[in-house]
Amino acid sequence: MEKVNLVFGTVYGSAQFVAETLTDKIAELDFTANLLQPADLTGYVPSEDELLIVVTSTTGQGDLPDDIAQWFSELKSVAPYLPKLQYSIIGLGDSSYETFCGAAKQFDELLSELGAKKLTETLEIDACETMEPETEAIQWIPAWHAAVQSLAS
Repeated sequence: MEKVNLVFGTVYGSAQFVAETLTDKIAELDFTANLLQPADLTGYVPSEDELLIVVTSTTGQGDLPDDIAQWFSELKSVAPYLPKLQYSIIGLGDSSYETFCGAAKQFDELLSELGAKKLTETLEIDACETMEPETEAIQWIPAWHAAVQSLAS
């Protein structure tokens, strides 16, 4: 599996910046990294022979950002069966809220319901602990890469 698709949901731009940073770092590992913009997600069903990374912030009371909420609803209503899809999720949140990383948890639940397999544990990045979420995401890449390599063996 050489192609990695990254999607993001953001309110203020942090999740987009994390996704852009990951796209560059993953490309350095000789993967084809494809960053999909929210406008590109209409009708998008992740390919099962490619990897998926969802990077999303949480807004309101554990809600999805508006720019990714429509795709989430579309996936939920179409409900494609994706038993061979391998995915990872990075959630940006604020632990002072009761619904910390709620959007990431919703995506994890949905993808699991669609039969997809979680490649890595969800990375939850807490705004109370870091001002640069992309730094934590970069530190996560070796664990993600090891998980991908274990698929090949």
